[in-house]
Amino acid sequence: MGQAVRQDAHEAAGGRRGWRQAAEEALYGPRGFYRRPEGPAGHFRTSVHASPLFAGAVAGLLCRVDEALGRPAELAFVDMGAGRGELVTGVLKALPAEVGSRARGYAVERADRPAAVDHRIEWLAEPPAGVTGLLFANEWLDNVPLDVAEVDADGVPRMVLVREDGTESLGEPVSGAEAEWLARWWPLPGHRLPEELRTPENQHPEGLRAEIGLPRDAAWASAVATLDRGLAVAVDYAHRADARPPFGTLTGFREGRETAPVPDGSCDITAHVALDACALPGARLLTQRDALHALGVSGGRPPLSLASTDPTAYVRALAGAAEGTELTAPGGLGDFGWLVQPVGIPNPLPDPLPGENSRP
Repeated sequence: MGQAVRQDAHEAAGGRRGWRQAAEEALYGPRGFYRRPEGPAGHFRTSVHASPLFAGAVAGLLCRVDEALGRPAELAFVDMGAGRGELVTGVLKALPAEVGSRARGYAVERADRPAAVDHRIEWLAEPPAGVTGLLFANEWLDNVPLDVAEVDADGVPRMVLVREDGTESLGEPVSGAEAEWLARWWPLPGHRLPEELRTPENQHPEGLRAEIGLPRDAAWASAVATLDRGLAVAVDYAHRADARPPFGTLTGFREGRETAPVPDGSCDITAHVALDACALPGARLLTQRDALHALGVSGGRPPLSLASTDPTAYVRALAGAAEGTELTAPGGLGDFGWLVQPVGIPNPLPDPLPGENSRP
């Protein structure tokens, strides 16, 4: 379907579109949010921006992958949804000299290449195929647009339509592959329940919402398929099948604050990720807290004795401890989900220690 035909259909529907189409244009279109010159860092803070410890930990993970691969002549680090290249730059800088001499950085981002990015980093719109190394997607999947379903007054899940000003209405019943995905990964009531079957949790199904993660499953599978051997990791806001949010998570961010999701290019539009649905055979799901602890990042305070023997080192270690605490904090960044997908190698991250929580 050509652009003019799509535009005519859009106008015929009164400017209403499904959230997937609306968010795609609002985020990545010619006037989209991710095309803005300030970049994502101008509106929200991720683990990458919180501390260089994060890039250092990812560099440590890349070194583990390197060992598992037998130290190949060329070691790829692929940064999915690279923003302005902050993570790939930090990872390459943190690598030991011997590993760094074999490493090649790829920044995968639909926005134009910033002038300040190191010339050694290759800037691509799609991940390179057939590489060996680590593909890392930090808060990428939450910005892969998806459609939203909502249960109507008759208990029927319908597609949510939205205008450019954010006004929503209900469209056709969910059907086809989208309905199959919901049935498997995020079931919604398909009809009003008889009185005898109602519980406090399901007696008012009208208004329940779900975000149909089918495009994210496909995007992740496609990204993983570009690896010849190595490890793929997705880090994101996440939920699992036994704890889906009843009214969804679709929201917006602008200038550091959460706001209503309005698909006009003025704000980020994001929704948490059903990482369990994305997972391919052999994957592990764990929390960022567990992953970073395994990679040597913690919020432990340095010994007080260091303050008297080396005050400068003590202050530096204290600052690092504060940053480590933020990256691993319960109720914050530490609760992010890590989807770890080995491709032709053993999983380089150990199982959580007894008593640790490995469920994102």
